[in-house]
Amino acid sequence: MNFLPNIPKAIIPILVINFISTLSFSIVLPFLFILVDDYGGNAFIYGILGATYSVFQLIGSPLLGTWSDKLGRRPILLLSQFGTLVAWIIFLISFYLGEASIIDINNPLLGAFVLTLPLMALFFARALDGITGGNVSVANAYLVDVSTKEDRTKNFGYMSVSASLGFVIGPALAGLLGNTSLGLVLPVMSAILISAIALLLIIFLLKPEEKEEKIEPEKITTTKKSSFRDVLAIPHIKLLLLMNFIIFLGFNFFYISFPVFIILEIGWNEFELGLLLTFLSLCMVLVQGPILSRLSDKTSTNNLMIVGSVILAVGFAIVTLEATIYLYIAMVLVAVGNGVLYPSLIATISNHAGEEHQGATQGYAASSGSLASIMGLIIGGVLYNLLKSTLFIFSAVTIFVLAFMALRLRIVEKEHKLDSQSVDKLIKTSKPVVVNCDPMTVPKKFVSHSDLEEGSIS
Repeated sequence: MNFLPNIPKAIIPILVINFISTLSFSIVLPFLFILVDDYGGNAFIYGILGATYSVFQLIGSPLLGTWSDKLGRRPILLLSQFGTLVAWIIFLISFYLGEASIIDINNPLLGAFVLTLPLMALFFARALDGITGGNVSVANAYLVDVSTKEDRTKNFGYMSVSASLGFVIGPALAGLLGNTSLGLVLPVMSAILISAIALLLIIFLLKPEEKEEKIEPEKITTTKKSSFRDVLAIPHIKLLLLMNFIIFLGFNFFYISFPVFIILEIGWNEFELGLLLTFLSLCMVLVQGPILSRLSDKTSTNNLMIVGSVILAVGFAIVTLEATIYLYIAMVLVAVGNGVLYPSLIATISNHAGEEHQGATQGYAASSGSLASIMGLIIGGVLYNLLKSTLFIFSAVTIFVLAFMALRLRIVEKEHKLDSQSVDKLIKTSKPVVVNCDPMTVPKKFVSHSDLEEGSIS
């Protein structure tokens, strides 16, 4: 029996690699703060550790993407996955470095923490994984190469599902492995093994570059490169980019404080946290699949953003109630809210960008999200030391602001549509004006677009 009847065979290897790459990280996620705490860190250090990966990925991903265009996807995927494998080996080494203290800090704002040798090893491992962490972006580029234009959206959906499945299995597996006699060492060893398998799959399973469509230089036409000013000139795009920044900021406030709160304040272990994260991931798979598909057919993305932001904010706030039943209810609301809000926002940004500025707009949106993630992880770590569980209310208020911004967007879009309709009506009812004009004296701004499209891409 064929269990994958609708998935093209060409993309199955990259889906498996994407799943395994996600699994290797999610298997360590539930106990990462426990490790930071054992090594002398606190919530602030945990936030800095998360931001370290994001900062180095922000630096490395564009370089790896450029190299993949020149050298091909497969070699860069190999380099990226090898970097991840070495990073997990360094992670494992940190268990055997002792507890040598480098500096002891006790600050009212940052809290009390000790920088130790194993903690510095964790930072080095996350930095290495970040700088070589272009495997997701390069895998997406590979997917574009082997997909037809008609199947591209559907194939990216398969990529999302493969990543979500990694987050479903990883935390649960971490909880089980972490409760053995080997303790936290076994999940890290498992991450090493999984990363090694992914490396072998790239070598032996992933097809080389003949699968990709080659474009001859003489066939490339000139297109104007969109500047940041061009993107900001798109109607409503400033508001949408700000909304994108806020959702990443608010979610990372929650992301950095949630495991710290669960472990230190409620007293759960990595197994209980792993089960909760698995439950969250399962809910996300359901929401991003059939539920969102049905909702998007029945209402607008603006309405989905308004409803999604309210649900997500409520989910964040309910976490403060602490009881197990409320935590699981909160996870359902977080999954529904984020699963509805974020895809709707990305779709709205894409719709406003149009074909001409699509790539640049998505790039700037990704950059704003990365910047917000870095800020959220660092500031969130500081705020948790000051606010404790109140930070979840702060996160909820941050996300709740998006509902008003989405409502504002709906109003201005409606006004813009009415203005456009009025102009169209005026044009249709106006009498044509005939002007005799020498073509040679027509200003360049009236020259047809096709007359300007000469030359080649540089």
